[in-house]
Amino acid sequence: MELPAAKFPAIRCQNPQYIPSVPGQKVPSISTCKTNYIWTRVQSRKLNRHSKISVCANLPDGENIETFESKNRKNKSWIHFIGIGGCGLSALAMLALKKGYEVSGSDIVWSSYMDALKVAGAHLYIGHSELNLGKGSFSGSPDAIVISSAIPPDNVEILHAKTLGIPVYKRGVWLGKITEDYNLIAVSGSHGKSTTTSMLAYVLKAMGDDLTAVIGAHVPQFSGGNVIHGNSHNFVLEADEYDACFLELSPHVAVVTNVDWEHVDIFQDEEAVKTAFRRFIGKIRIGGHLIVCGDRYDQNPGAYSLLSHPKQVSSISEHNMELCAAHIHSKNYRVTTYGMLGYNEWRASSVCFNSQGGCDYKLYHKGHSVAEISLRIPGVHNVLNSLAVVATISSIFGDERQFYESIDVVRFHLNKFKGVYRRFEMIGKVHECHIFDDYAHHPTEVRAVVQTARQMFPSKELLVVFQPHTYSRLAALKSEFASAFVHANQVLITEIYAARETNVWSISGMELAMSIIGPPCEFIPCLDDVVDKLALWVSVDPVRPLVILTLGAGDITNVGRKLLQKLKQTLP
Repeated sequence: MELPAAKFPAIRCQNPQYIPSVPGQKVPSISTCKTNYIWTRVQSRKLNRHSKISVCANLPDGENIETFESKNRKNKSWIHFIGIGGCGLSALAMLALKKGYEVSGSDIVWSSYMDALKVAGAHLYIGHSELNLGKGSFSGSPDAIVISSAIPPDNVEILHAKTLGIPVYKRGVWLGKITEDYNLIAVSGSHGKSTTTSMLAYVLKAMGDDLTAVIGAHVPQFSGGNVIHGNSHNFVLEADEYDACFLELSPHVAVVTNVDWEHVDIFQDEEAVKTAFRRFIGKIRIGGHLIVCGDRYDQNPGAYSLLSHPKQVSSISEHNMELCAAHIHSKNYRVTTYGMLGYNEWRASSVCFNSQGGCDYKLYHKGHSVAEISLRIPGVHNVLNSLAVVATISSIFGDERQFYESIDVVRFHLNKFKGVYRRFEMIGKVHECHIFDDYAHHPTEVRAVVQTARQMFPSKELLVVFQPHTYSRLAALKSEFASAFVHANQVLITEIYAARETNVWSISGMELAMSIIGPPCEFIPCLDDVVDKLALWVSVDPVRPLVILTLGAGDITNVGRKLLQKLKQTLP
């Protein structure tokens, strides 16, 4: 079954080593080397450093990350992370451990990310206290404090660190400093960052690049979960717009998958989001590259709106737009577009589901058929994510001819990528009931995942359980959420997962349940009651073809697993 084009934004150094050109050297074809293909083309190449990020004001005078790391190698420096249980800061803590630092950290509750940190040797504390800065086997006090965006400035550990003269860095500043001497490939976008970043890092690693990568989600195929620590000068990073973290970066290659009004607690409206992304692409180093989803729809221009001269591009006939879009330049960096529409430099067509549970499509470059791509992960949004990966790797090679020689290698490794934790994750199956879980918590993401589920299982009943995430998001986007479930047969809405907020909007999940357009909807605030209700429904007719899809960024992820366990205990 061919899938329709998505009507939503694309979902979801010193002596730098880039991927390159070695004249006369032929890349092995997939038939001669299917797995550990080594990038023999990697060589040192000087890049323009004109836009190098400046030293942060709260570093000690004359010290940057390079001198800090040099000092660490001699004295085993100690870094303390406040908010270490989150996916973002836990990844930085793990990277610090792999680089040889002593690491400690605190958070208000234990998280699964902390399990791996404990095994790796981090000293972890539940609760915030000034005593955490003087505990453990370390002598003295930490050499640096790194804090997540969720930590308030009056946190007791931050205040104590300042009295001791310990430099305190927000996550974004720390990321900017530790990546400034790498070839930074920063993947941004309102949706799909984690999948695109992990897919890109996986393919590059599989092709032989000993890169470093930090992703804001768990990737089952990475031994480090959400971190890869390597020795090349390439650094692949999920660049988060939350709290303007990505504005501290200075990438060689920047990817923008889409632009949408997300993080409504940070951005007043969609125009504020666009402004932040424009500032981000303004951070691209001279001679760098912008990879951007070029699909433009009347109701949602998405990332296309970031291009320097969109009016000039849109005024050209569709027949000639692919030539124009393929040669858009800014004064400082090259621009490459990808998407489903014909004018993009990299384009996918004839998208359909395959027997692996993913999608197949035909890949085009500048209007010419290049390859047939087969993915293990489903949905048009993931086709777009894979196009971003292809376009990025092509930009790294720099030489079209060489990339064409290697496209079969890229194609092979794209097919081996199995996805990211909580992205249309199969939880299990009992009789004819399939249970899936997804992190979707924004209307665009919900619509894309529900549509994907319907296309994958056109003849099965689709029951969606959604837990709204944060009061501010539901208050701002309730009408968009109301129409996001149209492809479901039945919807259950739970109470809102508060996360970092208090309910100053006086809003409840019941208000969303009452506004849902299309399928019947019921409000069940407690997750345990949801499990009981679902178990009863399935037990009444266990052979009924049914798909249960749990959605949300909170503890809704536990519902599918509890339901699966309960069904296995009660059904023969």
